[in-house]
Amino acid sequence: MDKIDPIIKAGHINFGENKVQEATYKWTDILKNNKHINLHLLGNLQSNKVPEAVNIFNYIHSLGSEKLANKLIQEENKKNKKLKYFIQINLGDEVQKSGIGVKDSADFIDLCKNQLKLNILGLMCIPPADKDPNLYFSNLKKLATAANLFDLSMGMTHDYVDAIRNGSTYIRIGTGIFGQRL
Repeated sequence: MDKIDPIIKAGHINFGENKVQEATYKWTDILKNNKHINLHLLGNLQSNKVPEAVNIFNYIHSLGSEKLANKLIQEENKKNKKLKYFIQINLGDEVQKSGIGVKDSADFIDLCKNQLKLNILGLMCIPPADKDPNLYFSNLKKLATAANLFDLSMGMTHDYVDAIRNGSTYIRIGTGIFGQRL
């Protein structure tokens, strides 16, 4: 709160969190007095956390499975609330990362947008740590353009300049603002 309050007072309205429980703990009281703030879930969302996530977040950047998409639409309908989503694409085909594989992405985007009617803004990726991110950012932009999606959630503190050069519309630079997590 000590680091967040001055940033809110300076007029910043978009904040990201990686974990649902941490966000609920940190943001519940803040959001009561600051209804204009948009809270973005950047980290992986487990299906058992969907009800809590729909309560507190406005954006989910890590939609990456059919099971999760179905749970989210059910919870949205239950709470009469619409969130904004980014579909996470696992461009590096990394087993330790969530997200839809490139070959399944077009069908998954269609399912989310046209069948489930989720409010899909765009695509998200996290490039492999040991590779040049530009290739991955460029590929994500091509996938998004092919799917008629215009927003891209890509780039973190260490690679956000490359992400912006490749068309990112949402960057995640928490470490650059708040410092390393303890």
